[in-house]
Amino acid sequence: MTRLSVFSRKLTIVTIALLTITSSLSAAGEKLSNAELINIAGKQRMLSQRIAKDYLYRGGEIAVNKANQQLERTLKESQIAQDNLKISINEPRILNLLAFVEMNNEDIVAKTREEFNTDNAQYVLDLSETLLEGNEYIMKSLAGSSETAKSKLINTAALQGMLAQRIAKYYIAYQLGIKDKNTINQMNNAVEEFTKNHKVLLSNKTNTPEINEKLKKVDRLWQVVYKFYLDIQMGGLPLIVFNTSDDITDSMDEIASMYVKTK
Repeated sequence: MTRLSVFSRKLTIVTIALLTITSSLSAAGEKLSNAELINIAGKQRMLSQRIAKDYLYRGGEIAVNKANQQLERTLKESQIAQDNLKISINEPRILNLLAFVEMNNEDIVAKTREEFNTDNAQYVLDLSETLLEGNEYIMKSLAGSSETAKSKLINTAALQGMLAQRIAKYYIAYQLGIKDKNTINQMNNAVEEFTKNHKVLLSNKTNTPEINEKLKKVDRLWQVVYKFYLDIQMGGLPLIVFNTSDDITDSMDEIASMYVKTK
Protein backbone atom coordinates (compact mmCIF):
# COMPACT_ATOMS: atom_id res chain seq x y z
CA MET A 1 0.00 0.00 0.00
CA THR A 2 1.40 3.42 -0.98
CA ARG A 3 1.88 6.25 1.53
CA LEU A 4 -0.83 8.20 -0.32
CA SER A 5 -3.35 5.37 -0.03
CA VAL A 6 -2.55 4.95 3.67
CA PHE A 7 -3.15 8.66 4.22
CA SER A 8 -6.42 8.51 2.22
CA ARG A 9 -7.60 5.59 4.34
CA LYS A 10 -6.82 7.46 7.57
CA LEU A 11 -8.56 10.56 6.24
CA THR A 12 -11.66 8.48 5.52
CA ILE A 13 -11.63 7.01 9.03
CA VAL A 14 -11.35 10.46 10.61
CA THR A 15 -14.13 11.81 8.37
CA ILE A 16 -16.45 8.96 9.38
CA ALA A 17 -15.66 9.62 13.05
CA LEU A 18 -16.45 13.29 12.60
CA LEU A 19 -19.76 12.48 10.90
CA THR A 20 -20.61 10.11 13.73
CA ILE A 21 -20.08 12.85 16.30
CA THR A 22 -22.06 15.30 14.19
CA SER A 23 -25.01 12.91 13.94
CA SER A 24 -25.19 12.67 17.73
CA LEU A 25 -26.21 16.33 17.86
CA SER A 26 -29.90 16.00 17.06
CA ALA A 27 -32.04 18.77 15.60
CA ALA A 28 -34.38 18.40 18.55
CA GLY A 29 -31.55 19.01 21.00
CA GLU A 30 -31.72 15.48 22.41
CA LYS A 31 -29.63 15.09 25.53
CA LEU A 32 -26.90 12.48 25.67
CA SER A 33 -26.29 9.94 28.41
CA ASN A 34 -23.81 10.72 31.15
CA ALA A 35 -21.39 8.09 29.81
CA GLU A 36 -21.54 9.73 26.37
CA LEU A 37 -20.93 13.18 27.89
CA ILE A 38 -17.93 11.89 29.84
CA ASN A 39 -16.53 10.47 26.61
CA ILE A 40 -17.10 13.77 24.76
CA ALA A 41 -15.45 15.83 27.52
CA GLY A 42 -12.57 13.37 27.51
CA LYS A 43 -12.26 13.78 23.76
CA GLN A 44 -12.15 17.54 24.20
CA ARG A 45 -9.04 17.13 26.32
CA MET A 46 -7.41 15.31 23.44
CA LEU A 47 -8.53 17.87 20.86
CA SER A 48 -6.98 20.70 22.91
CA GLN A 49 -3.60 18.99 22.53
CA ARG A 50 -4.10 18.05 18.88
CA ILE A 51 -4.89 21.66 17.91
CA ALA A 52 -1.56 22.83 19.35
CA LYS A 53 0.34 19.91 17.85
CA ASP A 54 -1.06 20.51 14.36
CA TYR A 55 -0.36 24.25 14.57
CA LEU A 56 3.25 23.61 15.54
CA TYR A 57 3.81 20.98 12.86
CA ARG A 58 2.31 23.22 10.21
CA GLY A 59 4.35 26.20 11.39
CA GLY A 60 7.51 24.12 11.44
CA GLU A 61 6.79 23.04 7.85
CA ILE A 62 6.67 19.36 8.78
CA ALA A 63 3.83 17.23 7.39
CA VAL A 64 2.29 20.58 6.40
CA ASN A 65 -0.66 19.35 4.32
CA LYS A 66 -1.66 16.64 6.75
CA ALA A 67 -1.26 18.90 9.78
CA ASN A 68 -3.24 21.69 8.15
CA GLN A 69 -6.11 19.40 7.10
CA GLN A 70 -6.19 17.75 10.51
CA LEU A 71 -6.15 21.12 12.26
CA GLU A 72 -9.22 22.30 10.33
CA ARG A 73 -11.10 19.06 11.13
CA THR A 74 -10.06 19.22 14.77
CA LEU A 75 -11.31 22.80 15.19
CA LYS A 76 -14.69 21.80 13.73
CA GLU A 77 -14.88 18.63 15.81
CA SER A 78 -14.10 20.59 18.98
CA GLN A 79 -16.94 23.02 18.28
CA ILE A 80 -19.39 20.16 17.62
CA ALA A 81 -18.36 18.52 20.91
CA GLN A 82 -18.78 21.86 22.71
CA ASP A 83 -22.31 22.19 21.30
CA ASN A 84 -23.15 18.65 22.44
CA LEU A 85 -22.03 19.44 25.97
CA LYS A 86 -23.95 22.73 26.13
CA ILE A 87 -27.18 21.10 24.97
CA SER A 88 -26.99 18.19 27.41
CA ILE A 89 -25.73 19.85 30.61
CA ASN A 90 -27.94 21.80 33.00
CA GLU A 91 -25.61 22.30 35.97
CA PRO A 92 -24.90 26.08 36.19
CA ARG A 93 -21.38 25.58 37.54
CA ILE A 94 -20.40 23.37 34.59
CA LEU A 95 -22.17 25.62 32.09
CA ASN A 96 -20.17 28.57 33.40
CA LEU A 97 -16.93 26.71 32.83
CA LEU A 98 -18.13 25.67 29.37
CA ALA A 99 -18.56 29.36 28.56
CA PHE A 100 -14.99 30.00 29.69
CA VAL A 101 -13.72 27.09 27.60
CA GLU A 102 -15.58 28.43 24.60
CA MET A 103 -13.87 31.82 24.93
CA ASN A 104 -10.50 30.07 24.99
CA ASN A 105 -11.55 28.01 21.98
CA GLU A 106 -12.24 31.24 20.11
CA ASP A 107 -8.82 32.58 21.11
CA ILE A 108 -6.95 29.48 19.96
CA VAL A 109 -8.84 29.42 16.64
CA ALA A 110 -7.88 33.05 16.03
CA LYS A 111 -4.25 32.46 16.99
CA THR A 112 -3.90 29.47 14.65
CA ARG A 113 -4.93 31.79 11.79
CA GLU A 114 -1.98 34.09 12.47
CA GLU A 115 1.50 33.82 11.01
CA PHE A 116 3.63 31.27 12.82
CA ASN A 117 6.40 32.48 15.11
CA THR A 118 7.86 31.42 18.45
CA ASP A 119 5.70 33.82 20.47
CA ASN A 120 2.51 32.58 18.83
CA ALA A 121 3.64 29.00 19.29
CA GLN A 122 4.13 29.58 23.01
CA TYR A 123 0.74 31.30 23.24
CA VAL A 124 -0.99 28.35 21.55
CA LEU A 125 0.81 25.97 23.92
CA ASP A 126 -0.44 27.97 26.90
CA LEU A 127 -4.00 28.08 25.56
CA SER A 128 -3.96 24.33 25.00
CA GLU A 129 -3.02 23.86 28.66
CA THR A 130 -5.91 26.07 29.77
CA LEU A 131 -8.34 24.15 27.56
CA LEU A 132 -7.01 20.86 28.89
CA GLU A 133 -7.53 21.97 32.48
CA GLY A 134 -11.04 23.26 31.78
CA ASN A 135 -12.20 20.12 30.01
CA GLU A 136 -10.60 17.93 32.68
CA TYR A 137 -12.66 19.75 35.31
CA ILE A 138 -15.83 19.39 33.24
CA MET A 139 -15.24 15.68 32.87
CA LYS A 140 -14.61 15.14 36.57
CA SER A 141 -17.74 17.15 37.39
CA LEU A 142 -19.78 14.94 35.08
CA ALA A 143 -18.40 11.80 36.72
CA GLY A 144 -19.17 13.22 40.17
CA SER A 145 -18.29 11.76 43.53
CA SER A 146 -20.00 8.46 42.67
CA GLU A 147 -17.74 7.67 39.74
CA THR A 148 -18.51 4.20 38.41
CA ALA A 149 -16.08 1.57 37.19
CA LYS A 150 -17.39 2.17 33.67
CA SER A 151 -16.85 5.93 33.78
CA LYS A 152 -13.30 5.34 35.08
CA LEU A 153 -12.55 3.11 32.10
CA ILE A 154 -13.98 5.68 29.67
CA ASN A 155 -11.93 8.39 31.36
CA THR A 156 -8.71 6.38 31.24
CA ALA A 157 -9.09 5.36 27.60
CA ALA A 158 -9.88 8.95 26.57
CA LEU A 159 -6.96 10.16 28.67
CA GLN A 160 -4.61 7.90 26.69
CA GLY A 161 -5.65 9.57 23.44
CA MET A 162 -4.93 12.96 24.97
CA LEU A 163 -1.51 11.84 26.24
CA ALA A 164 -0.51 10.61 22.78
CA GLN A 165 -1.28 14.04 21.31
CA ARG A 166 0.43 15.75 24.24
CA ILE A 167 3.58 13.75 23.57
CA ALA A 168 3.63 14.85 19.93
CA LYS A 169 2.91 18.46 20.95
CA TYR A 170 5.88 18.71 23.28
CA TYR A 171 8.14 16.73 20.96
CA ILE A 172 7.64 19.18 18.09
CA ALA A 173 7.71 22.19 20.43
CA TYR A 174 11.21 21.18 21.53
CA GLN A 175 12.35 20.68 17.93
CA LEU A 176 11.08 24.18 17.03
CA GLY A 177 13.09 25.88 19.74
CA ILE A 178 10.97 25.77 22.91
CA LYS A 179 13.71 23.89 24.72
CA ASP A 180 13.04 24.74 28.35
CA LYS A 181 13.09 22.14 31.11
CA ASN A 182 9.29 22.12 31.29
CA THR A 183 9.03 20.80 27.73
CA ILE A 184 11.23 17.80 28.55
CA ASN A 185 9.49 17.17 31.88
CA GLN A 186 6.02 17.28 30.34
CA MET A 187 7.10 14.83 27.65
CA ASN A 188 8.59 12.39 30.17
CA ASN A 189 5.57 12.68 32.47
CA ALA A 190 3.18 11.98 29.58
CA VAL A 191 5.11 8.85 28.55
CA GLU A 192 5.20 7.62 32.15
CA GLU A 193 1.49 8.22 32.68
CA PHE A 194 0.54 6.53 29.41
CA THR A 195 2.53 3.42 30.35
CA LYS A 196 0.89 3.23 33.78
CA ASN A 197 -2.64 3.72 32.42
CA HIS A 198 -2.14 1.18 29.67
CA LYS A 199 -1.26 -1.49 32.20
CA VAL A 200 -4.46 -0.69 34.09
CA LEU A 201 -6.59 -1.06 30.96
CA LEU A 202 -4.87 -4.28 29.89
CA SER A 203 -5.48 -5.85 33.31
CA ASN A 204 -9.18 -4.89 33.48
CA LYS A 205 -11.22 -8.08 33.89
CA THR A 206 -14.39 -6.73 32.24
CA ASN A 207 -12.79 -6.00 28.86
CA THR A 208 -14.55 -7.55 25.90
CA PRO A 209 -12.43 -9.65 23.52
CA GLU A 210 -12.64 -6.81 20.98
CA ILE A 211 -11.34 -4.27 23.51
CA ASN A 212 -8.49 -6.57 24.51
CA GLU A 213 -7.54 -7.08 20.89
CA LYS A 214 -7.31 -3.34 20.28
CA LEU A 215 -5.41 -2.74 23.52
CA LYS A 216 -2.84 -5.40 22.60
CA LYS A 217 -2.39 -3.80 19.19
CA VAL A 218 -1.67 -0.45 20.88
CA ASP A 219 0.68 -2.20 23.28
CA ARG A 220 2.78 -3.65 20.46
CA LEU A 221 3.17 -0.22 18.91
CA TRP A 222 3.83 1.51 22.25
CA GLN A 223 6.61 -0.89 23.21
CA VAL A 224 8.54 0.31 20.16
CA VAL A 225 7.73 4.00 19.86
CA TYR A 226 7.86 5.22 23.46
CA LYS A 227 11.67 5.09 23.23
CA PHE A 228 11.56 7.48 20.27
CA TYR A 229 9.43 9.89 22.30
CA LEU A 230 11.87 9.89 25.20
CA ASP A 231 14.68 10.87 22.81
CA ILE A 232 13.16 14.34 22.57
CA GLN A 233 16.55 16.04 22.93
CA MET A 234 18.03 14.00 20.09
CA GLY A 235 15.07 14.67 17.79
CA GLY A 236 15.13 13.72 14.14
CA LEU A 237 11.89 11.70 14.07
CA PRO A 238 9.05 14.26 13.78
CA LEU A 239 7.11 12.36 11.11
CA ILE A 240 7.26 9.09 13.05
CA VAL A 241 6.07 10.90 16.18
CA PHE A 242 3.26 12.62 14.27
CA ASN A 243 1.95 9.44 12.67
CA THR A 244 2.34 7.03 15.59
CA SER A 245 0.76 9.43 18.08
CA ASP A 246 -2.23 9.78 15.74
CA ASP A 247 -2.49 6.00 15.35
CA ILE A 248 -2.51 5.56 19.12
CA THR A 249 -5.04 8.35 19.63
CA ASP A 250 -7.42 6.92 17.02
CA SER A 251 -7.21 3.47 18.62
CA MET A 252 -7.80 4.80 22.14
CA ASP A 253 -10.73 6.88 20.90
CA GLU A 254 -12.30 3.71 19.50
CA ILE A 255 -11.65 1.88 22.77
CA ALA A 256 -13.25 4.68 24.81
CA SER A 257 -16.36 4.47 22.61
CA MET A 258 -16.42 0.71 23.09
CA TYR A 259 -16.36 1.19 26.87
CA VAL A 260 -19.32 3.59 26.54
CA LYS A 261 -21.35 0.79 24.96
CA THR A 262 -20.50 -1.83 27.58
CA LYS A 263 -23.01 -2.64 30.34
